[in-house]
Amino acid sequence: MVQNFVTPSIIAKNALAHLENQLVMASSIASDHSDEFVAVDDTIDVRRPVRFLGQSNNLDITGVREDIKEGKVPLKLDQTETIPFEIAPLDMTLRVEDDKFQERYIQPAVTRLKDRIESAVGAEYSKIWNFTGTPGTLPATFKSLGAGGAIMTNAAVPMGDRKAFHNPDTALELADGLKGVFVQGKAKTALEEVAMGRYAGFNNFESVHVPTHTPGVGTGTPLVNGAAQNVTYEESKDTNSQPLITDGWDNSITGIVRKGDVFNIANVFAVNPISKQSTGRLQDFVVNADQDSGATTGPATLNISPAIITTGAYQTVTAAPADNAGITLKTGATGPFPQSILMHKNAMTLVTRPLAIPADGRGLRTKTISGNRVSIAVTEWGDGNTLTHNFRLDILFKVHAIYPDLAVRLTG
Repeated sequence: MVQNFVTPSIIAKNALAHLENQLVMASSIASDHSDEFVAVDDTIDVRRPVRFLGQSNNLDITGVREDIKEGKVPLKLDQTETIPFEIAPLDMTLRVEDDKFQERYIQPAVTRLKDRIESAVGAEYSKIWNFTGTPGTLPATFKSLGAGGAIMTNAAVPMGDRKAFHNPDTALELADGLKGVFVQGKAKTALEEVAMGRYAGFNNFESVHVPTHTPGVGTGTPLVNGAAQNVTYEESKDTNSQPLITDGWDNSITGIVRKGDVFNIANVFAVNPISKQSTGRLQDFVVNADQDSGATTGPATLNISPAIITTGAYQTVTAAPADNAGITLKTGATGPFPQSILMHKNAMTLVTRPLAIPADGRGLRTKTISGNRVSIAVTEWGDGNTLTHNFRLDILFKVHAIYPDLAVRLTG
């Protein structure tokens, strides 16, 4: 019998250990930024890093001061997952042994919690604008991954803590180049079980939670409609986004572009964020929301990231796009296409907070416990009419791509 074994405290402790052991993508991103949080109700503001232009070859700073404009990324704790289940009194008394309770009930519940968190990490792909690969062709070479690494290096992303996550099909294509580098050992975590080895500057992993992208219709000959569509950092510092007025799409098309579509603009090149020199590569932009095209000239106003900033410490591009500059979509047609995520650990963050469970004095037993990455709450109560044992496991969390410029999408 399990009456003494099954307590919220013991369930929570074991569930937390299983959950944190099963995380793959979520175990590879920043788990908290508590020192940078400013809490407002259920929203946490994460401060964006400050950049400076500096002054070269001149020690005299008379009258020279850089105005600090600190941006904040709002992060609302609004993602929850709940696993409720019940056990009949006879089953609880006669059929559920101590050593089987975890295996039969807690581990399947934890798997669902893990899937929800991992899927939330994968869903953040749509905020990443750096893009490489050929839609419809699975990457299979050192160069495929190396191209993503080059983009990151040109963007001044630190060399350490770079990881790449691929769906099973992509992992299979890459496997021949990874022979002999699989993780060895006895007791492996889930992260170690799916490790494919270090390759092209990344620690590579396989995950079924790597997302796919279905692009918009994308037909027509899209152009920038109007010059000087750049903004200042102060105007865009909290969202790193802006509207871009375009036309030339086919007329009156629903979903002409979709959230997560990536494009570039003729003669608008990316810059190294430190030197502000052109990387020689056209800047990629991502669409932040689905958009339809209008009638007559196929107009569409897109919400895009990153913001088009042409000067200053936060400069993103070499120049603002010219009127009628050509737009080239990079994410392909039809789809869906798998999107490997190549990232530095600070590109995303996982935030959790202990969920407050009320003690209402009616036989409710609760326990909330926090680990290295997540918090889990376990609640038990009984039904006085049926003697049924009721349980629920709850998590409160948020995954957010705080610094998407530290990541690259590799399409398949």
